[in-house]
This record gives sequence, C-alpha cells and structure tokens, in this order.
Amino acid sequence: MSTTRKITVTALAAAIGVSTLAACGGESEDSSSGGTKSKTVTLVSHDSFAASDAVLKEFTRQTGYTVKVLKSGDAGAALNKEILTKGSPQGDVFFGVDNTLLSRALDNGLFTPYEAKGLGQVRDEVQLDKDKHRVTPVDTGDICVNYDKKYFADKKLAPPQSFDDLIKPAYKNLLVTENAATSSPGLGFLLGSVGKYGDAGWQDYWKKLKANGVKVVDGWEQAYNEEFSGSAGGKKAKADRPLVVSYASSPPVEVLFAKPQPKEAPTGVATGTCFRQIEFAGLLDGAKNEEGGKALLDFLVSRQFQEDMPLNMFVNPVVEGAKLPELFTTFGAVVDKPETVAPDKIAENREQWVQSWSSLVVK
Repeated sequence: MSTTRKITVTALAAAIGVSTLAACGGESEDSSSGGTKSKTVTLVSHDSFAASDAVLKEFTRQTGYTVKVLKSGDAGAALNKEILTKGSPQGDVFFGVDNTLLSRALDNGLFTPYEAKGLGQVRDEVQLDKDKHRVTPVDTGDICVNYDKKYFADKKLAPPQSFDDLIKPAYKNLLVTENAATSSPGLGFLLGSVGKYGDAGWQDYWKKLKANGVKVVDGWEQAYNEEFSGSAGGKKAKADRPLVVSYASSPPVEVLFAKPQPKEAPTGVATGTCFRQIEFAGLLDGAKNEEGGKALLDFLVSRQFQEDMPLNMFVNPVVEGAKLPELFTTFGAVVDKPETVAPDKIAENREQWVQSWSSLVVK
C-alpha cells in the first residue's frame, strides 16, 4: 500500500522474508578491461518498498547487477531529499513518487528520460508522462477509509461507504486520517475530496468533517497501527478509532499476518471514499550507474516483479495480464470508481490546497 502505499512495509519485511538489500555481501565493484564497472545499482525509495529475495536474485541473474535499496522515509520526505541532492543523487533510480507529487519531481528535473523495455504492456491510463518517458509507472493503489468490522457489528451500526457518510452524526469522533502536508495517504484523501466535491465544495466538506470529530496524525504508521482499532497494532495499543484512511489492499495484510489466519478479514473498505494513486520510478539525473538503472527500470515492469509486488507492497500491477495472488483478490477490495484529479490540476493547485486544508483542519 504507496502504498504508495501504500502500506508501510517496514514491519512486514521480517514476517514475509523480503529483502531491502539483495546480495549485499562481497565485492560491489568489478575491475575489468582496465576500468572499474559498478555491479551495484542503487534504488532510492520511500520506506514501503519491498521485494522478495527470489525476485531480486533473478534480476541479478539476468543482468549481473546487484540491487541496493536506500530507504529515505515517507514518499514526500524521500522526494524532498532527492530535490536537495539534484544532479548529485544518492542513487541511480528513484521509486515511489506518485501522481500527487509527480509535478514536483518533473519540474525540478530529477530524471533522465528513458523508455523502459516492456512499457508497451503497461496500461495506457497510468502512463502520465507517456510522451517524454521521464518516469515509468510501476503500481497503483487506492487510498480509502478502512473500518473495524467488529466495532460496527457490536454497535449494530452500518459502516460508512461514502464521503458523505463520514460527516453524519452517527460517525462522530470515529475517523483518524493522516496530515495532508506530511503524508502521502493524507494528501490522497484530501485530493479524493477535491475530486468528489470540486473547487467550490471541498473546503466546506472538511469544515463539516472537522466538526464531526476527525482526528489528524502525522503519518500512516501512527494512524493505522496506533489509532485504528481494527488493526493488529491498534488492538495492542487499545486504539479507539474504528475508521482510518489507509488502502483498499489493507485487509489482506490483517489476514496474512494473523495466526491462525481468519476466514474473513477483520477490516473492510468504504469503497466510496477512494482516490487512485499511481507510483512511478525514474532514472535519476546524474546517476553513477546509468546502465544499471535502465536495467532496473526494465525489470520493474517485468512480469516477475509485477507479480511479486502484491504480497510485498500490497499494491496492484500496472502490466496487462499480471496475476494477483488469491489472498489479495479474496480479501482486498475492488474499487470500480475511485476519485481522480488530473495531474496538471494537482500541479497547479496542490500547494494552495494543502495550505488551505492546514488552516481549516490543523490550525
């Protein structure tokens, strides 16, 4: 889940056996033909990147390059670090910029154009930079309100299903969301309200949501694992908020790591509250290992990697025909009509929207 997303996978890595550093032992430089050629390609990412050992070893087998993953915080924080080091990047490829922040990355000239091999198999609607190929689409996810099924069953109250439901008195003091200024899911939820109510109506909606007791915290980890009563972490923390902004793919997480695994997910998704997130990767301008970076971008849209993603990052593939695991399809929610906002409109208005939101909701 980003998310993008996306679910924060730091806590999941040990349980799944994913690798943040593939084959990192041994020599990272191979001196041959009188020169030194790097055999390591560095992927800079937000904290939610995860891939299985097997798939990263397959990349090494195919290309000879070893992947080193450098995690740099939340998606917004990671992007800010790359902007500060523009032209002299920390790595070769950046993964995790999404459609809510894409214009910032492109306007700052972070990427060297490259058309990844296999891009023809990527769905057209996610190729937001199709003419210039500065970024390559890697995954999609839907930012949505999740609910604690037990809470609503015990209260004999129907869980909310739409943005409109969330401002009803029946759901007062039940929702926790992330700060739109500091969190990718928080920003996505704000953009979802913009998509739903438009320029003329979203601010009034948030006034009503604040009056109805919405709680705002800094990031997803705190909201989901500390404040949300439906998550395993929230239960341990004795959380008291049965509604949280998370992802449509969050319920499979609760099933995957439960012992024993339940036949039904303990959480559900309000599918009328969703915003579609698209995550991208790009070859960083000034990359030391440009050829390795190109090979990695090719691999990120390969079937091997695309089919490895769902149970590692809890996101959806962008490649046509990529298979989803049964657990993902059984317990994840299908969002047929997510809210969207055009990338150029986000680029033009994002900072103003966030400032207005902060004044309305936080200050």
